[in-house]
Amino acid sequence: MSLSKAEALDLFRSDDLIGIGMEADAIRRKLHPDGVVTYIIDRNINYTNFCTEYCTFCAFYRPLKGAMAREGYILDFDTIYDKIAETVELGGTGVLMQGGLHPDLKIDWHEKLMRGIKQRFPRVHLHCYSASEILAIAEYSGLTVRDTIMRLRDAGLDSIPGGGAEILDDEVRYRIARLKCLTNDWLEVHRTAHQLGMRTTATMMFGVGEKLEHRVNHLQALYDLQEETSGFTAFIPWTFQPKNTALGGRHWDEATSVEYLKTLAISRIFLSNFQNVQSSWVTQGLKVCQLGLRFGGNDVGSVMLEENVVKAAGTSNCTTEEELRRIIRDAGFRPVQRDTLYRTMFLN
Repeated sequence: MSLSKAEALDLFRSDDLIGIGMEADAIRRKLHPDGVVTYIIDRNINYTNFCTEYCTFCAFYRPLKGAMAREGYILDFDTIYDKIAETVELGGTGVLMQGGLHPDLKIDWHEKLMRGIKQRFPRVHLHCYSASEILAIAEYSGLTVRDTIMRLRDAGLDSIPGGGAEILDDEVRYRIARLKCLTNDWLEVHRTAHQLGMRTTATMMFGVGEKLEHRVNHLQALYDLQEETSGFTAFIPWTFQPKNTALGGRHWDEATSVEYLKTLAISRIFLSNFQNVQSSWVTQGLKVCQLGLRFGGNDVGSVMLEENVVKAAGTSNCTTEEELRRIIRDAGFRPVQRDTLYRTMFLN
């Protein structure tokens, strides 16, 4: 049974950080009683160079047109194949690929890319395209969202990441003019994917001037869709990185580590129908990520052989598999490598 929205607001307004963390930790122990914390080895690939030049996170992409598209912003397939080959050589099992909104890249281009990857790397899990990108591909190709996801799935797409959720409240999304899709649009992409048998992840990027009520509305929307479909594998919250981004000039107060840990813990308590909640090292750094394992987190995400979006926003943390395993052990857990669908299939 989830918290009520009023109860969640009370927790957000509470100063009892340790008490909230203990409650979240108790839920984590109930869902994961074997003391395991998971991680994955994969790679983030931007199929254009546009992302690192112009975006904050995938919901803020502007369409790439004309000369920009012709002047090398879109990666050629061989470059993408080379990146995936290197990933496999380094023990990676999946690829998270996103690249923005491109009117010239219709469904045929994406199908060709998916099929080319699967023909060469049939065992690599393709976790690709934000909701905003799915909507754009559908629009540019004259297709429904359902047909777009079906065609991408049939071409090799395995699951869809939760990027672009930001804050699922249209009062916030209207205010952030660069957001491509509204709340119901984002939810409908994930609902449709779940109905088609595809798993997805859910995210929240906070610290964009939203109110606590907006964060609670976001959690409620995710909880309700999970009750309907059971299609989310995990929830991943992170904080807005204001440096070098189009939204950085808004002068919002940057979320603190305490705020991150509290939000992580409340998310774990609220999203009682989610099996997994991820503690982020990419935006928070390794030490806060490690603390997050006692605030409800049971996963530390990816070793991330390549990451460009958060790095472009001015945050550049890095790690190795050995270091992730060390911080997990030092927090009192057993590290286990997983795959994209959170199956622990590796002996280590």
